[in-house]
Amino acid sequence: MVLWKGKEFRCPVEVTIDIVGGKWKCLILWHLHEGKMRFKELERIVPGVSQKMLTQQLKEMEKDELLVKTVYPEVPPRVEYELTLRGRSLFPLLQAMHDWAVDELKFDVEK
Repeated sequence: MVLWKGKEFRCPVEVTIDIVGGKWKCLILWHLHEGKMRFKELERIVPGVSQKMLTQQLKEMEKDELLVKTVYPEVPPRVEYELTLRGRSLFPLLQAMHDWAVDELKFDVEK
């Protein structure tokens, strides 16, 4: 059993789903693996996400130590997001999901 964010989980898969679950977190992680990104870049590259939802997901991922938010003291302020070591450690899982869709569903990644 593991305690995560005040909740008890009996299965490692259950806690992993709690951390990366939802419609957007895996996509955000996938794209941040390529390097630092600003909010508007993420908004453009994650299809269909609203500003409100993207903000919420980024805050949750920051709280779970999957990414770090850096605010630069400039006018206008520049904000960048990048993966932490914990966030990067999820990439093999995302790559396996990608490869499964390509192999099993014959997903054409060129389109």
